Amino acid sequence: MITLTLLHPLQPVPVQSWTFEEEPKIRIGRSTSNEVVLYSAVVSRHHVEIRKAGQEWEVVNLGANGTYINGTRVNTALAIDGMIIRLASSGPKILIKIESRESSSEDQNSAEDSPQNRKYQRAKITKDTLISSD
Repeated sequence: MITLTLLHPLQPVPVQSWTFEEEPKIRIGRSTSNEVVLYSAVVSRHHVEIRKAGQEWEVVNLGANGTYINGTRVNTALAIDGMIIRLASSGPKILIKIESRESSSEDQNSAEDSPQNRKYQRAKITKDTLISSD
């Protein structure tokens, strides 16, 4: 299972989350054909793809304005649990949470009542998100 969380542009708090269990690839961009739709002037129609690579996930840039990890532009990178990607140098930030099937069932009961999980649950609303560019 993988969860993508759009972070607030000025504070490290979640705005909206999307959870995927079986999808082999997840596209993020402005186009409504993406699994995650973000409306921002700096986000390409098909900006980034997060795809399953064996037992791991990889981040693949598709956008003209680039995808950044820790301030460095990347074309392809291994997705690591807890990493934050940025779409364009000044665009939206997305937190990637990766759970294995074994850990998700064990941790579910203990994590259900955590304040952080309640924030994520409130943030899971719709597919589309309206954000302004910085």
